[in-house]
Amino acid sequence: MIAQHPDRDQILLENVLSALGNPLRLRIVRVLAHGGEQSCGSILDGVSKSTLTHHWRVLRDSGVIWQRPSGRENLLSLRREDLDARFPGLLDALLNAVESGSPDAAPAGASATATRAPAAT
Repeated sequence: MIAQHPDRDQILLENVLSALGNPLRLRIVRVLAHGGEQSCGSILDGVSKSTLTHHWRVLRDSGVIWQRPSGRENLLSLRREDLDARFPGLLDALLNAVESGSPDAAPAGASATATRAPAAT
C-alpha cells in the first residue's frame, strides 16, 4: 500500500528543499524531469532496493513525486504541475543549476561555499 500523497496546498517549501537537498534524490528528480514517468526499478542502477525505497518515500511524502502501483512495481512521476503552482520557477531553477554545474549545485560532500572565491578583505 502506498501512503497518501500530500494535496497540492499541503506541499511545504521546507519539505521540498529538504528532499531535494540530497544529491541522489536530486538525480532521481532530474531523471523524472527529462524522462517522464518511470518504473521504480529503471531510474538508477547500482543502488540497493531498500535505499531507493527510502528515497521514494521522502520524495513522495514531501510532494515532489507521484508514486502509483502498476503490476508488481511502482511507477514514479514528477509532480511538476503542483510544484510549479506552489513555487513558480523553483524546480526549473534547481534543475538548471544542477545541469549547468553552477557553484550553488556543489557535488555530494562538497561545500557550496568552498567552490566560491574568497571574499576580498
